[in-house]
Amino acid sequence: MKDVLEVCKRKENMSCKEIQIGNQSWWTRNMMTYDWHKELEAERFSSNWFDAIDKAHIYGARLFATDKKPFDRTIPLDRLHGKKVLEIGCGMGLHTETMVRAGAEVTSIDITETAVEATKRRLELKGLGARIFQTNAEELPFESGSFDFVWSWGVIHHSARTTRIVREIARVLAPEGECRVMVYNRNGTSARVCYLRQHLIGGGIFRGSFDETLWNNTDGFSARYYVQDQFEDMFRAFFKEVQSEICGQDSDVIPLPRQFRGIVLRYLSEAYQRKAQATRGGFLFLNASFPF
Repeated sequence: MKDVLEVCKRKENMSCKEIQIGNQSWWTRNMMTYDWHKELEAERFSSNWFDAIDKAHIYGARLFATDKKPFDRTIPLDRLHGKKVLEIGCGMGLHTETMVRAGAEVTSIDITETAVEATKRRLELKGLGARIFQTNAEELPFESGSFDFVWSWGVIHHSARTTRIVREIARVLAPEGECRVMVYNRNGTSARVCYLRQHLIGGGIFRGSFDETLWNNTDGFSARYYVQDQFEDMFRAFFKEVQSEICGQDSDVIPLPRQFRGIVLRYLSEAYQRKAQATRGGFLFLNASFPF
């Protein structure tokens, strides 16, 4: 417990630059493969490897992201043909591939060279092309008005200065451009479970605020959780039109261990599951357009 408290104190006293270095180091060591239970056996960056992590990602997003084809409810795939698109945080490249297949001219960035390598390899295997390179989203190396659409899934809340990224997104978008962004929901099931697990199940040994607990017990070196109104207001400083919704996974519908959750979910209708995730999901999904 002493080690946990020391880590908390160090983070609180770090500069923004030091936090970003910590983020880069953490995500380099911990690729976002959705392999929560260490079951992935395929060779890294092979076709089978990408297929396996894609299957897990698509399944996890099934309650909110897909109607007829993966992510067609979240990414405006029918409107991306010929558009210049920027993805902030390409990860393992599934969304990059999806938007390239929709006919977009995609530029994808990430804070780690590992993610850049993975996304490049993915596209090479599938005969697709996009601009992929490593950079910091707090200082985007693009001219103002360069893109028609900006996409970022579960990335900018890890930044030391999230608002700076929002400002950069608005800057690089064309006057009628649009962005869609996901961050963690402070009022979601996953946040509440995190706090209860640490303070109640853990015997209350770790004493700290709700935000401190989330800060130090989530994926990534650092991560902020946002209240819906707060997150919308951040974008309203830079965009004319802003709206957001709550979404989440089946763990938000039934916050139980996987083996028990699967049993319970069999008895719940898809309609109920979709309604539940849209009420208490762990994600905030925001759409903003017409930057100032």
